[in-house]
Amino acid sequence: MEAATALLRTGGPSAVTVDAVTRGANVARATLYRHFPSGNDLLAAAFHGLIPPAPMPSEDGTVRDRLIAVLLAFGQSIAEAPGMVTAMSWLALGRDLEQLPESRQTRTADSPAITTLRERIAEQYAAPFDAIFDSPEAAELGEIDRSRAIALLMGPVVLGRLSTLPNFDYRECTRAAVDGFLHVQRAQNQPLNEPGSESAGD
Repeated sequence: MEAATALLRTGGPSAVTVDAVTRGANVARATLYRHFPSGNDLLAAAFHGLIPPAPMPSEDGTVRDRLIAVLLAFGQSIAEAPGMVTAMSWLALGRDLEQLPESRQTRTADSPAITTLRERIAEQYAAPFDAIFDSPEAAELGEIDRSRAIALLMGPVVLGRLSTLPNFDYRECTRAAVDGFLHVQRAQNQPLNEPGSESAGD
């Protein structure tokens, strides 16, 4: 695992081949295959070691403040150790995973190691937002589509930290994304007061 993680950190997913790992760890291929059925399973396990813990929100402050703090923490994590984004890009290859890196046998993205990695990443993204949206302070927002909310809120952070656009202020963009999300969510949760509309009890 140490050899695989070192290769992943320095060379990316394509560097983590069975041959490279066995050379770096000074073990036989048969030894590696006793623990990992394929190179993809080994790579998925190595990613686990590079994904930082999710930034959990504080219990103080408004929903807006807590959302902004979590998003900025995610942005810092992506900038310093982009393991999660790299893992997501690798997983997005889908069945092309069989070609990258070398596998001893035909494998698909449904192997236990890869499924576990997908679940870990999904949980990493969801946990901070669940903590905020499940808090009493978020009751005013009404029913929230969690997947949609995470996509809308995380989009500017990922773009901002990975973008090469000059003068891109991802912090300002993050605040704008949070304000836009909260505005729309609150508007959707407001009761209709249109002229002539009947009350729910009529």
